[in-house]
Amino acid sequence: MINEAQLVLAEKRTSLAALRTGLALVGLPMAVMSFLIVMSEHYHLEQVWIYLLPIAVVCTAMATLGGYMCWRAVVRIHRADAHLAHLKSISQEVGEQLE
Repeated sequence: MINEAQLVLAEKRTSLAALRTGLALVGLPMAVMSFLIVMSEHYHLEQVWIYLLPIAVVCTAMATLGGYMCWRAVVRIHRADAHLAHLKSISQEVGEQLE
């Protein structure tokens, strides 16, 4: 039982790392787009749209991937918490070790 609890805790740590990565993937495009908006007075959109369009597409893809990674990580964390609660209810030894 203790080994199973350790495995679930390792999976939870992995999900937390995926959540951190997903948040970074959401935050980076927001920073890039904010920078481009702030600097927009130094260029004319009609002259540089050919460069901005691929950047916008990549930023949208990164934000979408980051959102998906966050959602999946949260689902897995909830699943791990439920599994740990089940292990605690079955084994008092596991409950003592996890407290």
